[in-house]
Amino acid sequence: MGTGPTGGVLGELTRARDARSARTSSWNHEGRNQDAWVIPAGETAVLADIEGPGCITHLWFTQSCQRLIADRLVSDPDYYRKVLLRITWDDQQHPSVLAPLGDFFCLGHSIGNSFASLPFTASAKPEQTYRFGGNAALNCYLQMPFRKRALIEIVNQNDVPYRQYFYVDYELYRYDLPEDTVYFHAQWRRENPTAGWDSRVIVNSPESNVVNLQTESRNNFVILEAEGRGHYIGCNLSVTNFQGTWWGEGDDMIFVDGEEWPPSLHGTGSEDYFNQAWGMQENAFPMNGSSIYEGRMPGYQTSYRFHLVDPVRFSTSIRVTMEHGHGNHSANEWASTAYWYQTLPSKPFDILPVEQRLPIRLGDLGRVPMLASTQVPPFPGGANDEMRRMAEQHRQKIERQQADLNASAAERWAASQADSRRNTEYARELRSRWRAE
Repeated sequence: MGTGPTGGVLGELTRARDARSARTSSWNHEGRNQDAWVIPAGETAVLADIEGPGCITHLWFTQSCQRLIADRLVSDPDYYRKVLLRITWDDQQHPSVLAPLGDFFCLGHSIGNSFASLPFTASAKPEQTYRFGGNAALNCYLQMPFRKRALIEIVNQNDVPYRQYFYVDYELYRYDLPEDTVYFHAQWRRENPTAGWDSRVIVNSPESNVVNLQTESRNNFVILEAEGRGHYIGCNLSVTNFQGTWWGEGDDMIFVDGEEWPPSLHGTGSEDYFNQAWGMQENAFPMNGSSIYEGRMPGYQTSYRFHLVDPVRFSTSIRVTMEHGHGNHSANEWASTAYWYQTLPSKPFDILPVEQRLPIRLGDLGRVPMLASTQVPPFPGGANDEMRRMAEQHRQKIERQQADLNASAAERWAASQADSRRNTEYARELRSRWRAE
C-alpha cells in the first residue's frame, strides 16, 4: 500500500509507488501550435485545479509581456513584479502561496538571469541575462502535497496582456496523506527603504559598532511570521543598494515558538546566513548562492539560502528576521520571499499593491526615458499643416495597432479560458479512471 508524496530525491527511486503521474499545461487543445495562454490586464487564469489526494512535483514556466510604445512593441521591464503566483490548498479561504512571479523563482528586481539551485532553476539566453524583464525558463522542484484540492493561479496586475507557457506536474494517490503531512507556503515582503539612523556612517567603522539587543532587534527586517506547526526551508533576499557601501553587515535572528531575545538561531551577518563570506560571490550552489550578482549589475543583489537538510522547525510560531545592517543604519530597499511548510489553517497574509512592488531603478539602468506628451516642449514657431496632418495620421495608426492588439488578446484569452476548463475536466476524468482501476 503506497501513501503520501514522494520523499528523498534519490532514495524513493528504488521503491514502486501506487501513484498516478499527470500534468496540466498550456497545450493547445485544438492541436495547433499556439501553446501560450494570453492573460489580459487585470485578469486571473487558473493554471491547475486538481482534486486530491495528490502532490505537485514540478512547476515549469516561461513567459513574456510586451507593450506598445510609439509604434513599437517593447518588453515590459517590470512584469515579473506585476504578475502574481497564487496557490490555495484544500479550499482554504486564503492562499498559501502569494508572491510576484520572478521573486517566487528567485529572480529579484524583475531581472532575468540563469542560475541553478536544488529547488529552483532559471535558464535565460545570454541576451536576456541581467536585463529588466529578461525572458527566462523557470523551474520549481519542491514537493507540494494536498489532500482535497490544489488551485494554482496567475494574477495579471499589469495594464497590458501577459503571455504564459507552463507545466504543472503532479501525482495522484488512492489513499489519504499521512496525518503529519504539512503544506507548502511562500510569502513575499518588502521594505522601501529599510529604517536607518544615519546613512553617512560607514559600514564597519567604529561609529557603526552600536548595540542591537532585544529592543533594537524589533526593527529587524521580517522575512517571515507564521503561526502553526511546521518548518521553515529558506528564502531569497533582493537588495537594491542606494548607499553604495556594504549592505549585508546584519545578523540573522530566527525566533521560534514565541521566544524573546536572544533567539534560538542567532547569526553573525547577512552574507554568513547566505553561506558566503567577505561579501557575496558569483556562484549558484544547490543550497545557497546568488541568482542576481551585484558584481555583474552594480546596486542589485538577490541571494538565496535553502534549509532542505537543516529545516528550522516550530511547534506554534516562527519569526525569521535580519538586521538591515549593523546597528540598522543602512537604509536600502529589501524584498524577500520566504518558503516553509506548515499545518492548515495557516495565518492569512496579503501582498503590497502593484505600484509598491515595482523594482527600483538606479539611474537609467534598463529603462529608456520616455516623456509624457505634456512634458514635450513645443516646436519653435509652432507645427505647420504637414506636421499636424502627419501627427494625426500617426495617432490614428497607433489607435488601430492598439485595437488590433486588444482584439487579438481578447480572442486568445477566450481560448485560454476554454483550455483551462478542459484541463480541469481532463484532470477529474483522469483521476476517476485511475481510481476505478
